[in-house]
Amino acid sequence: MSHNENTAPAGYWRDAQGRLVAEALIKPIDKAREALVLELIEKARLLSRQIELFKSTAFADIAAFVELSAEQYGAKIGGNKGNVTLTSYDGRYRIQRSIQDSLVFDERLQAAKQLIDACVQTWGANGDPKIMTLVNDAFQVGKEGRINTGRVLGLRHLDIRDDDWQRAMQAIGDSVRVASSKPYVRFYERIGDSDQYQAISLDVASL
Repeated sequence: MSHNENTAPAGYWRDAQGRLVAEALIKPIDKAREALVLELIEKARLLSRQIELFKSTAFADIAAFVELSAEQYGAKIGGNKGNVTLTSYDGRYRIQRSIQDSLVFDERLQAAKQLIDACVQTWGANGDPKIMTLVNDAFQVGKEGRINTGRVLGLRHLDIRDDDWQRAMQAIGDSVRVASSKPYVRFYERIGDSDQYQAISLDVASL
């Protein structure tokens, strides 16, 4: 049954603009397209639900195995936290569970930015152009209106022995907090006899 028929009186279809169109006026090719779209969408929904169920089952099974493995050695750890890699006995298959944290900065980042600006002004023309570029890039606001956390945190790896700079780096570290954590599970198969692995894709678009 067409989804149009669910929202329109008998004998009519509702078009994309919400207008009622008599079924007798609809071309056969449009009806054929409608049938194909609804058929494939229903199959896609079913597949999506199966993947969702598989994903939740995989996470639960991995967590249970991690718990079992820890108990074998007298340790008691949470089975749903941390990054885990499971490899088949022959090394052909590999499963990776990872927890990706989404980081954000609180108001202390502004204090760090002021300290960094003070450093840049003090260095003046004697400052390293590469460092100046890194600083400018780090605090650029992206398309989503956010500062790139990776670039800002990357400033802490610069070997700059300046008290104000070190205080700024401390402020950056103190300002970071985890906004959310998202778990991922990925499946891999070894390429031939090499030490390289390729992902077993569950993404329709990438197949």
